[in-house]
Amino acid sequence: MDFISIRIITSDVARLVDFYERATGAQATWANEDFAELKTAGATLAIGSTRTVPLFAPGSARPADNHSVITEFLVEDVDSVYNNLTGFVTDFVIKPTTMPWGNRSLLFRDPDGNLVNFFTPVTPEAIEKFAR
Repeated sequence: MDFISIRIITSDVARLVDFYERATGAQATWANEDFAELKTAGATLAIGSTRTVPLFAPGSARPADNHSVITEFLVEDVDSVYNNLTGFVTDFVIKPTTMPWGNRSLLFRDPDGNLVNFFTPVTPEAIEKFAR
């Protein structure tokens, strides 16, 4: 089994796609006005409209209601990314901080309130874990 993507359901696909394009530098591929994908080397971030929810199961997902999932992106230099996002991101949860498990992390919220973590491994163990 391969992990392929995570999907965020939103009431404003264009706004969220624009946010993630600016934050990640990735360009979205649009299937239609209700669905777009941002592909990275490791996985895909899919963004779907609330109009797509009934195709799976009516009421099974609600936009802007996530309180448990953090979408994470491995970046080369989290401090530089933070400097680039300052003035664009309006809700930083933590500025770049080195975590006990060896990653330097930047945690913020997207326009729907979803948590996003950009991180850079900084200890030898963390660097080895994420070596490509």
